[in-house]
Amino acid sequence: MKKNLEKYKKIVGEKIVEKIYKKAKKLLKKNIVCISSTNQGGGVAEMLNSIIFLFNEIGIKFDWRIIHGTPNFFTITKKFHNALQGADIHLSKDKKRIYYETNRKFSMLNHLDYDLVVVHDPQPLSLIDFYKKKQPWIFRCHVDLSNPNLEAWNYLRHFILKYDELVISTEEYKKNLSIPQTVIHPAIDPLSQKNCQVQKKTIKKYLSKNGIDFKKPIISQISRYDKWKDAEGVIKIFERVKKEVDCQLVLLGNIASDDPESIDVYTEIVRKFGNRKDIKILVNVNANDLVVNCLQRKSAVIIQKSLKEGFALTVSEALYKETPVVASNVGGIPLQIIHGENGFLHEPNDINGFAESIVTLLKDDKLRKKMGKNGKEYIKKNFLITRLMLDWLDLFEKYLC
Repeated sequence: MKKNLEKYKKIVGEKIVEKIYKKAKKLLKKNIVCISSTNQGGGVAEMLNSIIFLFNEIGIKFDWRIIHGTPNFFTITKKFHNALQGADIHLSKDKKRIYYETNRKFSMLNHLDYDLVVVHDPQPLSLIDFYKKKQPWIFRCHVDLSNPNLEAWNYLRHFILKYDELVISTEEYKKNLSIPQTVIHPAIDPLSQKNCQVQKKTIKKYLSKNGIDFKKPIISQISRYDKWKDAEGVIKIFERVKKEVDCQLVLLGNIASDDPESIDVYTEIVRKFGNRKDIKILVNVNANDLVVNCLQRKSAVIIQKSLKEGFALTVSEALYKETPVVASNVGGIPLQIIHGENGFLHEPNDINGFAESIVTLLKDDKLRKKMGKNGKEYIKKNFLITRLMLDWLDLFEKYLC
């Protein structure tokens, strides 16, 4: 039972792992379920793919259900996602009906006979209306709630208030609610395929397969193709950087099943920039996690030019691999980057600031290596999956012991 968790001792030390076992003992007879909108693509699915299996391996019974819906349903829930991050929305009766009816149908096929239910993000939020609530329900919202569209927030808020607790990624997302709110920072799994150590020959193999030139420094942004990630803004930064340093840009992202907008964002980027030899636009590449791992290690600098951002695990991933990050000072990103220590922070519209910081790093190998080492140590102390397990165990204990 303890085999896989034991492997983390080499990274985080024995005390942390033993603390997890000790806390888990109180919950060994409990049954918990997580409900989300997809099991692949994006940080939520990645975290669940690690943490749920680790909890099961140490004896806590965890299930994972995926809400199914029509393309129309996911178009609507993507609008909810955007609106919670401040975008406009026309919240018609028809949209509400489709959203609510999809959750109702899902509830008819899923009997939640568990000690505790954790619902992730708005897609399955209204499920709580269709069960006789016998157990605690926790809503884990991963999006940036700092300045939501009020129409969307007021609609979704009346579901949130039926939960026992709201879990968010940073203090600034806290709202005026009558239910408790807990901050749990997301985290990466250092032993997953995306983050484990890889050999130089593996890096060369996978990046060469994707047409990446090893003769020029690589700057890259690795993010879902989403309007909030501002790929066109990244290209503007790259064009300014290239005036001073001969380099190349790689955009690597995926198109997730619960994000119908992503194909449009990707298509538009390819239409505008697909013929550029100095820009590689990659999507859903084979062995994606391994390619991400290799690219984050080989890149001289990682960019994360988000306009809004729930957390951005890609920042933790890059820093853990000793690659400095130049990123937007939004959402959960400033929790991970100490400006001038392991990367640089800029306001999202500060194209010149981004470019200057990247040029500084490209021209100064010593600074780049120093920031890289600082980055790895900071992520190791604060944003690994073992710390995430401890945070969740504390919350589970609150409701189940």
